[in-house]
Amino acid sequence: MATDVECCSTQLIDGDGSINVTGIEQFIKEVKLGECGLSYAVVSIMGPQSSGKSTLLNNLFYTNFREMDAFKGRSQTTKGIWMAKCSGIEPCTLVMDLEGTDGRERGEDDTAFEKQSALFALAVSDIVLINMWCHDIGREQAANKPLLKTVFQVMMRLFSPRKTTLMFVIRDKTRTPLENLEPVLREDIQKIWDTVPKPETHKETPLSEFFNVEVVALNSYEEKEELFKEQVAKLRQRFFHSIAPGGLAGDRRGVVPASGFSFSAQQIWKVIKENKDLDLPAHKVMVASVRCEEIAHEKYDAFIESESWRNLEEAVKTGPVFGFGKKLNSLLYTSLSEYDSEATFFDESVGISKRRQLQEKLFQLAQPAHHSVLGHLRSGTLEKFKEAFQKALNGGEKFAVAARNCTGSYMALFDEGYEDAFVELANWDSSKYRDKLGRDIEAHVASVQTAKLSELISSYQEKLNETLAGPVESLFDGANNETWLSIRNLLKCKTESAVSGMSKALSGFDLDENAKGKMLTSLKDYAREVVEAKAKEEAGRVVIRMKERFSTLFSHDADSMPRIWTGNEDIRAITRTARTECLKLLSVMAAIRLEDSVDNIEKILFSALLDTSSRAANKSTLPDPLATSTWEQVPPARTLITPVQCKALWRQFTTETEYTVTQAISAQA
Repeated sequence: MATDVECCSTQLIDGDGSINVTGIEQFIKEVKLGECGLSYAVVSIMGPQSSGKSTLLNNLFYTNFREMDAFKGRSQTTKGIWMAKCSGIEPCTLVMDLEGTDGRERGEDDTAFEKQSALFALAVSDIVLINMWCHDIGREQAANKPLLKTVFQVMMRLFSPRKTTLMFVIRDKTRTPLENLEPVLREDIQKIWDTVPKPETHKETPLSEFFNVEVVALNSYEEKEELFKEQVAKLRQRFFHSIAPGGLAGDRRGVVPASGFSFSAQQIWKVIKENKDLDLPAHKVMVASVRCEEIAHEKYDAFIESESWRNLEEAVKTGPVFGFGKKLNSLLYTSLSEYDSEATFFDESVGISKRRQLQEKLFQLAQPAHHSVLGHLRSGTLEKFKEAFQKALNGGEKFAVAARNCTGSYMALFDEGYEDAFVELANWDSSKYRDKLGRDIEAHVASVQTAKLSELISSYQEKLNETLAGPVESLFDGANNETWLSIRNLLKCKTESAVSGMSKALSGFDLDENAKGKMLTSLKDYAREVVEAKAKEEAGRVVIRMKERFSTLFSHDADSMPRIWTGNEDIRAITRTARTECLKLLSVMAAIRLEDSVDNIEKILFSALLDTSSRAANKSTLPDPLATSTWEQVPPARTLITPVQCKALWRQFTTETEYTVTQAISAQA
């Protein structure tokens, strides 16, 4: 690489046909070609060996290509293809100096390399200068004719021509005016075009479809240097803004964006060396694919390494991040915008496809952070809801009202956070987090409601226990013919009171009538169960109750004073009276009578156990009415003591109280 203040240059392809990858990469970096987008031009020059091509370029573009020393004779000075940046010309213009044609140094290899370099120049250049001697115009054996044939032939190998500008530079112009020389030259060019073999698709295609032809003439550099320099300076002006409409290359086609020039040139030369036809449209897509892929990778890597992304990614691990959506959206937008600015000049469909892939990768990278933010937001909102809900309940607010108000408030709070975390570019559907929060809140409300209802039911059950168990026990203690009526009235009163209170309490919950009805029915059933349980409990102690009653009635007079056995008392009558009351107690305890129904248990018991005359008369003719396990008109479910059990209990009772009677009789003696 040779550089100076005015320009820099490098050998693009050496004399052996090897491309200088390192050199071209360094050159492009130094001239900052990658920043140019489509705003750059490529000029190349062809012509016979030692025809002053390098001299022309150095004077025209202020480059520093090696020139032939006229005093050392004509020989090859430029080997391969060299490239330099034109100094002081806008837009950025690159110029390629091609090895001269018809050189004796290369010999038989000349034609092959000549065609390869010509095809390369036509594939990458917007303007091709063809250096030719003035005295060759109109001559059949002109040195430029093989070159022109080569140019036209290789152009056929480009599937889609670039519409290159061919500028014929007539050197060492004679006194013959240019207006006389140009028609002859154009006629020569047309003849060569007509004789070049063409594929069927281009049999009738005019020269103008492939090339813009320009002709200029310059005096001899050696003989009229000052005039030559004046003419070159004038020509130089035509290269300013050459790619603008009306410029030398104003209607060029298929331009490769500047950042892809190096890769494109390398691939074109590779295809040419392999002697394959150049499909420029396909090549353009291939270059776009490779370069856009590279740009996308660069932007993805830059995104990952950026401090802003790292900080944001770290922050979301511990909790919600205020402004997360805008922050992430800005980072994504910046990365994609930078991609767009660099990929905008490449094939549009390829650019869009690679952008889509980059966007998808960025979204895949960033979405977990978004999920983390929404996860923190959901869990945080749920905890706040729980606290607020409990506080509302503790403050006396009705359950349904508290649940409805808190749910509305905290779903709205989540929506605010959700909106803050919304990433506009990604537009991720994250409704599942809102749905999950809704389900969590519903589950918590249901859980609290279940607990509250359980507490409520338990409290009313406790009240029923308190208001029923003791009074029922007391009623059984003084059992008589009105006992079950009193128990029914007590049960009805306390049940109605409990149901009324619980119904009012349930109105604060969001329950349907069916659920509410089931709970109240359950409470009624519970009240009945309390009474039935107490009745069963008392039935199990019936002998103790009977003995206590017998002792009280037998040992005390009508005024509840202890009896003193003087000999005047009718112990048989007193015993019968006491046993009658005990048998009443047994009949009361024999069955549950919570419905207003009639039974004959008392009658059967008196007949079978107390009425001795009746028993003696019927003993031989009727079966024992107590020799059964069921009572007439009483379902088994309401039976507390079966007939046969009553008989056994009465026998136990009479046996255990017999001693008291005997003692009384002894006291009278």
